[in-house]
Amino acid sequence: MTDSAVESRVPAPFADRLISRVRDLGHPLCVGLDPHLTPIPPLFQQGTMATDDERTPAAVESFLTAVLDRLVGRVAVIKPQIAFFEQLGWRGLQVLDGLCRRAAENDILVLLDAKRGDIGSTAEGYAAAYLAPDAAMPVDAITLSPYLGFDTIEPFARVAADARRGLFVLVRTSNPGSGDLQDREVDGEPLFGLVADGLGRFETALAGETTPWSSLGVVVGATWPDQARRVREALPHAVFLVPGYGAQGGSAAAAVQGFVPGPKGKEGGVVNSSRGILFPSAAKGTDDVQTWEQAIDAALDQAIDELGNAVGR
Repeated sequence: MTDSAVESRVPAPFADRLISRVRDLGHPLCVGLDPHLTPIPPLFQQGTMATDDERTPAAVESFLTAVLDRLVGRVAVIKPQIAFFEQLGWRGLQVLDGLCRRAAENDILVLLDAKRGDIGSTAEGYAAAYLAPDAAMPVDAITLSPYLGFDTIEPFARVAADARRGLFVLVRTSNPGSGDLQDREVDGEPLFGLVADGLGRFETALAGETTPWSSLGVVVGATWPDQARRVREALPHAVFLVPGYGAQGGSAAAAVQGFVPGPKGKEGGVVNSSRGILFPSAAKGTDDVQTWEQAIDAALDQAIDELGNAVGR
Protein backbone atom coordinates (compact mmCIF):
# COMPACT_ATOMS: atom_id res chain seq x y z
CA MET A 1 0.00 0.00 0.00
CA THR A 2 1.36 3.44 -0.93
CA ASP A 3 1.93 6.23 1.58
CA SER A 4 -0.81 8.29 -0.08
CA ALA A 5 -3.29 5.42 0.28
CA VAL A 6 -2.46 5.08 3.97
CA GLU A 7 -2.85 8.84 4.46
CA SER A 8 -6.26 8.78 2.76
CA ARG A 9 -7.51 6.35 5.41
CA VAL A 10 -6.46 8.59 8.31
CA PRO A 11 -9.42 10.75 9.36
CA ALA A 12 -9.11 14.46 9.94
CA PRO A 13 -9.03 15.53 13.58
CA PHE A 14 -12.47 15.36 15.18
CA ALA A 15 -12.90 19.11 15.62
CA ASP A 16 -12.01 19.81 11.99
CA ARG A 17 -14.63 17.30 10.85
CA LEU A 18 -17.26 18.65 13.24
CA ILE A 19 -16.77 22.35 12.54
CA SER A 20 -16.59 21.78 8.77
CA ARG A 21 -19.96 20.00 8.85
CA VAL A 22 -21.53 22.63 11.07
CA ARG A 23 -20.36 25.32 8.66
CA ASP A 24 -21.81 23.44 5.69
CA LEU A 25 -25.18 22.89 7.41
CA GLY A 26 -25.43 26.44 8.73
CA HIS A 27 -26.42 25.55 12.29
CA PRO A 28 -24.86 23.92 15.39
CA LEU A 29 -27.68 21.57 16.42
CA CYS A 30 -26.67 18.30 18.08
CA VAL A 31 -29.51 15.85 18.69
CA GLY A 32 -29.36 13.91 21.94
CA LEU A 33 -30.59 10.33 21.84
CA ASP A 34 -32.06 9.90 25.33
CA PRO A 35 -34.69 7.16 24.91
CA HIS A 36 -36.87 7.62 27.98
CA LEU A 37 -39.20 4.64 27.77
CA THR A 38 -42.55 6.11 28.89
CA PRO A 39 -42.92 8.81 26.20
CA ILE A 40 -41.97 6.56 23.27
CA PRO A 41 -45.12 6.69 21.12
CA PRO A 42 -47.37 3.60 20.78
CA LEU A 43 -46.26 3.48 17.15
CA PHE A 44 -42.95 1.97 18.33
CA GLN A 45 -43.80 0.27 21.62
CA GLN A 46 -43.49 -3.47 22.13
CA GLY A 47 -44.50 -5.58 25.11
CA THR A 48 -44.58 -3.94 28.54
CA MET A 49 -41.76 -1.45 27.78
CA ALA A 50 -40.22 -2.37 31.15
CA THR A 51 -36.44 -2.41 31.35
CA ASP A 52 -36.39 -6.16 31.97
CA ASP A 53 -38.72 -6.99 29.09
CA GLU A 54 -36.70 -8.58 26.28
CA ARG A 55 -38.88 -6.76 23.72
CA THR A 56 -38.04 -3.27 24.99
CA PRO A 57 -34.60 -2.99 23.32
CA ALA A 58 -36.19 -3.78 19.95
CA ALA A 59 -38.74 -1.02 20.54
CA VAL A 60 -35.98 1.46 21.41
CA GLU A 61 -34.03 0.42 18.34
CA SER A 62 -37.07 0.87 16.08
CA PHE A 63 -37.80 4.29 17.57
CA LEU A 64 -34.26 5.66 17.41
CA THR A 65 -33.56 4.21 13.97
CA ALA A 66 -36.60 6.10 12.70
CA VAL A 67 -35.35 9.27 14.41
CA LEU A 68 -31.87 8.83 13.00
CA ASP A 69 -33.25 8.44 9.49
CA ARG A 70 -34.96 11.85 9.86
CA LEU A 71 -31.60 13.40 10.84
CA VAL A 72 -29.52 12.25 7.87
CA GLY A 73 -28.18 15.25 5.99
CA ARG A 74 -29.64 17.66 8.54
CA VAL A 75 -27.37 17.50 11.59
CA ALA A 76 -23.64 17.10 12.05
CA VAL A 77 -23.65 15.08 15.25
CA ILE A 78 -25.79 13.00 17.61
CA LYS A 79 -25.25 12.47 21.34
CA PRO A 80 -26.53 9.13 22.64
CA GLN A 81 -26.75 8.98 26.44
CA ILE A 82 -25.33 5.61 27.44
CA ALA A 83 -27.39 5.30 30.66
CA PHE A 84 -30.63 4.74 28.75
CA PHE A 85 -29.03 1.84 26.90
CA GLU A 86 -27.24 0.37 29.90
CA GLN A 87 -30.55 0.09 31.77
CA LEU A 88 -31.62 -2.46 29.15
CA GLY A 89 -28.58 -4.69 29.73
CA TRP A 90 -26.51 -6.22 26.97
CA ARG A 91 -29.33 -5.92 24.48
CA GLY A 92 -29.42 -2.19 25.06
CA LEU A 93 -25.70 -1.85 24.46
CA GLN A 94 -26.11 -3.88 21.28
CA VAL A 95 -28.76 -1.39 20.15
CA LEU A 96 -26.41 1.50 20.96
CA ASP A 97 -23.59 -0.05 18.97
CA GLY A 98 -25.87 -0.55 15.97
CA LEU A 99 -27.10 3.03 16.09
CA CYS A 100 -23.55 4.39 16.31
CA ARG A 101 -22.51 2.38 13.27
CA ARG A 102 -25.65 3.42 11.33
CA ALA A 103 -24.87 7.07 12.09
CA ALA A 104 -21.29 6.65 10.85
CA GLU A 105 -22.54 5.07 7.63
CA ASN A 106 -24.67 8.18 7.09
CA ASP A 107 -21.88 10.70 7.82
CA ILE A 108 -23.25 11.72 11.21
CA LEU A 109 -20.66 12.08 13.96
CA VAL A 110 -21.30 10.31 17.26
CA LEU A 111 -20.57 11.94 20.61
CA LEU A 112 -21.12 9.36 23.35
CA ASP A 113 -22.42 10.91 26.56
CA ALA A 114 -20.82 8.57 29.09
CA LYS A 115 -19.16 11.03 31.52
CA ARG A 116 -16.26 8.69 32.18
CA GLY A 117 -13.56 9.70 34.66
CA ASP A 118 -11.19 7.33 36.40
CA ILE A 119 -7.52 6.77 37.03
CA GLY A 120 -4.70 4.82 35.45
CA SER A 121 -5.46 1.56 33.71
CA THR A 122 -9.21 2.02 34.19
CA ALA A 123 -9.15 5.23 32.18
CA GLU A 124 -7.01 3.47 29.58
CA GLY A 125 -9.64 0.73 29.34
CA TYR A 126 -12.44 3.22 28.77
CA ALA A 127 -10.39 5.02 26.12
CA ALA A 128 -9.62 1.74 24.37
CA ALA A 129 -13.29 0.73 24.40
CA TYR A 130 -14.59 3.83 22.64
CA LEU A 131 -11.80 5.96 21.14
CA ALA A 132 -8.98 3.71 19.94
CA PRO A 133 -8.68 2.89 16.21
CA ASP A 134 -9.62 -0.71 17.03
CA ALA A 135 -12.29 0.17 19.62
CA ALA A 136 -15.00 -2.45 20.16
CA MET A 137 -17.66 0.28 20.20
CA PRO A 138 -16.10 3.14 18.22
CA VAL A 139 -17.43 6.67 18.56
CA ASP A 140 -16.09 10.02 17.41
CA ALA A 141 -15.97 11.65 20.83
CA ILE A 142 -16.88 11.03 24.46
CA THR A 143 -17.81 13.11 27.52
CA LEU A 144 -15.53 13.03 30.57
CA SER A 145 -15.63 14.19 34.19
CA PRO A 146 -12.40 15.86 35.40
CA TYR A 147 -13.11 15.88 39.11
CA LEU A 148 -10.71 13.07 40.01
CA GLY A 149 -7.92 15.26 38.65
CA PHE A 150 -6.36 16.18 35.33
CA ASP A 151 -4.32 12.98 35.28
CA THR A 152 -7.59 11.15 34.54
CA ILE A 153 -7.85 13.08 31.25
CA GLU A 154 -4.37 12.16 30.04
CA PRO A 155 -5.06 8.55 28.90
CA PHE A 156 -8.08 9.72 26.92
CA ALA A 157 -6.11 12.59 25.38
CA ARG A 158 -3.32 10.27 24.23
CA VAL A 159 -5.71 7.86 22.56
CA ALA A 160 -7.84 10.66 21.08
CA ALA A 161 -4.76 12.28 19.54
CA ASP A 162 -3.65 9.01 17.93
CA ALA A 163 -7.12 8.08 16.68
CA ARG A 164 -8.13 11.65 15.69
CA ARG A 165 -11.12 11.61 18.03
CA GLY A 166 -12.54 14.10 20.50
CA LEU A 167 -13.14 14.70 24.20
CA PHE A 168 -15.76 16.84 25.93
CA VAL A 169 -14.90 17.59 29.54
CA LEU A 170 -17.53 18.73 32.04
CA VAL A 171 -16.77 22.30 33.10
CA ARG A 172 -20.01 24.22 33.82
CA THR A 173 -23.04 21.99 33.50
CA SER A 174 -26.69 22.96 33.06
CA ASN A 175 -28.29 21.17 36.02
CA PRO A 176 -29.68 23.38 38.84
CA GLY A 177 -27.35 21.94 41.47
CA SER A 178 -24.17 22.37 39.44
CA GLY A 179 -23.25 25.50 41.36
CA ASP A 180 -22.99 23.55 44.61
CA LEU A 181 -19.43 22.69 43.63
CA GLN A 182 -18.66 24.29 40.27
CA ASP A 183 -19.21 27.86 41.52
CA ARG A 184 -17.30 27.39 44.79
CA GLU A 185 -14.43 29.86 45.02
CA VAL A 186 -10.88 28.57 45.38
CA ASP A 187 -8.20 31.25 45.79
CA GLY A 188 -10.66 33.83 44.50
CA GLU A 189 -11.65 31.90 41.38
CA PRO A 190 -14.72 29.73 40.77
CA LEU A 191 -13.88 26.04 40.57
CA PHE A 192 -15.25 25.74 37.03
CA GLY A 193 -12.84 28.48 35.96
CA LEU A 194 -9.88 26.65 37.46
CA VAL A 195 -10.96 23.48 35.65
CA ALA A 196 -11.07 25.41 32.38
CA ASP A 197 -7.63 26.89 33.05
CA GLY A 198 -6.18 23.46 33.79
CA LEU A 199 -7.44 22.00 30.51
CA GLY A 200 -5.32 24.34 28.42
CA ARG A 201 -2.55 21.83 27.81
CA PHE A 202 -5.01 19.34 26.36
CA GLU A 203 -6.46 22.01 24.10
CA THR A 204 -3.01 22.50 22.62
CA ALA A 205 -2.25 18.79 22.33
CA LEU A 206 -5.47 18.19 20.37
CA ALA A 207 -5.17 21.21 18.06
CA GLY A 208 -6.84 21.07 14.67
CA GLU A 209 -5.14 21.10 11.30
CA THR A 210 -7.54 22.86 8.91
CA THR A 211 -9.59 24.87 11.41
CA PRO A 212 -8.51 26.80 14.52
CA TRP A 213 -10.49 24.42 16.73
CA SER A 214 -9.21 21.81 19.16
CA SER A 215 -10.62 18.32 19.62
CA LEU A 216 -10.54 19.08 23.34
CA GLY A 217 -14.13 20.13 23.93
CA VAL A 218 -15.88 21.33 27.06
CA VAL A 219 -19.44 21.06 28.36
CA VAL A 220 -20.91 24.48 29.21
CA GLY A 221 -24.66 24.78 29.81
CA ALA A 222 -26.92 27.15 27.91
CA THR A 223 -28.39 28.29 31.23
CA TRP A 224 -25.07 29.93 32.23
CA PRO A 225 -24.04 32.38 29.45
CA ASP A 226 -21.86 34.54 31.72
CA GLN A 227 -19.86 31.52 32.80
CA ALA A 228 -19.55 30.47 29.15
CA ARG A 229 -17.68 33.67 28.43
CA ARG A 230 -15.25 32.94 31.29
CA VAL A 231 -14.60 29.46 29.88
CA ARG A 232 -14.05 30.84 26.38
CA GLU A 233 -11.42 33.24 27.71
CA ALA A 234 -9.53 30.29 29.22
CA LEU A 235 -9.98 27.97 26.25
CA PRO A 236 -10.18 30.04 23.04
CA HIS A 237 -9.96 27.00 20.75
CA ALA A 238 -12.05 24.41 22.63
CA VAL A 239 -15.27 23.24 21.02
CA PHE A 240 -18.26 23.81 23.32
CA LEU A 241 -20.97 21.23 23.89
CA VAL A 242 -23.94 23.21 25.15
CA PRO A 243 -26.75 21.37 26.95
CA GLY A 244 -29.77 23.12 28.48
CA TYR A 245 -31.25 24.57 25.26
CA GLY A 246 -34.98 24.21 24.64
CA ALA A 247 -36.74 21.90 27.08
CA GLN A 248 -34.32 22.84 29.88
CA GLY A 249 -35.02 26.54 29.51
CA GLY A 250 -31.99 27.91 27.68
CA SER A 251 -32.60 30.15 24.67
CA ALA A 252 -30.80 29.83 21.35
CA ALA A 253 -29.13 33.20 21.92
CA ALA A 254 -27.87 32.15 25.36
CA ALA A 255 -26.67 28.81 24.01
CA VAL A 256 -24.20 30.43 21.60
CA GLN A 257 -22.75 33.00 24.02
CA GLY A 258 -19.45 31.14 24.03
CA PHE A 259 -19.23 31.05 20.23
CA VAL A 260 -16.99 33.40 18.23
CA PRO A 261 -17.08 34.86 14.70
CA GLY A 262 -16.10 32.41 11.96
CA PRO A 263 -16.12 32.38 8.15
CA LYS A 264 -19.85 31.59 8.01
CA GLY A 265 -21.17 33.10 11.23
CA LYS A 266 -20.60 32.41 14.91
CA GLU A 267 -18.98 29.04 15.55
CA GLY A 268 -17.09 27.06 18.13
CA GLY A 269 -19.47 24.41 19.36
CA VAL A 270 -22.69 22.47 19.12
CA VAL A 271 -25.95 22.93 21.00
CA ASN A 272 -27.75 19.84 22.21
CA SER A 273 -31.49 19.19 22.15
CA SER A 274 -32.83 15.83 23.30
CA ARG A 275 -36.43 15.84 24.51
CA GLY A 276 -37.36 18.75 22.27
CA ILE A 277 -36.57 16.68 19.18
CA LEU A 278 -37.37 13.15 20.35
CA PHE A 279 -40.66 13.86 22.10
CA PRO A 280 -42.48 16.85 20.58
CA SER A 281 -45.99 17.36 21.93
CA ALA A 282 -47.52 16.79 18.50
CA ALA A 283 -46.16 13.22 18.49
CA LYS A 284 -47.38 12.32 21.96
CA GLY A 285 -49.44 9.13 22.05
CA THR A 286 -49.60 8.72 18.28
CA ASP A 287 -49.71 5.41 16.44
CA ASP A 288 -49.72 7.06 13.02
CA VAL A 289 -46.46 7.14 11.06
CA GLN A 290 -47.23 10.31 9.09
CA THR A 291 -48.29 12.24 12.19
CA TRP A 292 -45.10 11.21 13.98
CA GLU A 293 -42.83 12.07 11.04
CA GLN A 294 -44.41 15.50 10.65
CA ALA A 295 -44.02 16.23 14.37
CA ILE A 296 -40.35 15.22 14.40
CA ASP A 297 -39.60 17.22 11.27
CA ALA A 298 -41.36 20.29 12.67
CA ALA A 299 -39.38 20.11 15.92
CA LEU A 300 -36.18 19.66 13.96
CA ASP A 301 -37.00 22.58 11.66
CA GLN A 302 -37.71 24.85 14.62
CA ALA A 303 -34.44 24.05 16.39
CA ILE A 304 -32.43 24.42 13.18
CA ASP A 305 -34.05 27.78 12.42
CA GLU A 306 -33.57 29.13 15.95
CA LEU A 307 -29.95 28.10 16.19
CA GLY A 308 -29.18 29.10 12.62
CA ASN A 309 -30.53 32.57 13.32
CA ALA A 310 -28.62 32.74 16.62
CA VAL A 311 -25.29 32.20 14.87
CA GLY A 312 -26.22 34.74 12.21
CA ARG A 313 -26.34 32.57 9.10
